[in-house]
Amino acid sequence: VQLQASGGGLVQAGDSLRLSCAASGRTFNNYDMAWFRQAPGKEREFVSIISWTSSTTYYADTVKGRFTISRDNAKNTVYLQMNSLKPEDTAVYYCGAKWATYYRGNWYDEDASRYNYWGQGTQVTVSS
Repeated sequence: VQLQASGGGLVQAGDSLRLSCAASGRTFNNYDMAWFRQAPGKEREFVSIISWTSSTTYYADTVKGRFTISRDNAKNTVYLQMNSLKPEDTAVYYCGAKWATYYRGNWYDEDASRYNYWGQGTQVTVSS
């Protein structure tokens, strides 16, 4: 699977952005899709994930209630709607794909090392 993230930019605190991640190659429907982010000097951090059926989602506490993940399997695209952005949301945002399997009883996975494919990242900068 090849992933191409887009939609980042420079915004002010309180603004919104929508990120997109277009997939090509192997069957998109076989994968749970997630967004991670990485700020300078920090490790890659889990943001959100959506199941391959779109029936379930899971969010990091830091973005819950502000961000919404969705996917359109007909377009092989996953989205991240980010509202009420804060300066601490500033990071490079990456989309990742993992096989739709369970790990230790959970369908979601916050560990970036267990993802199979990654996009190139898109920069989001939120000014105060």
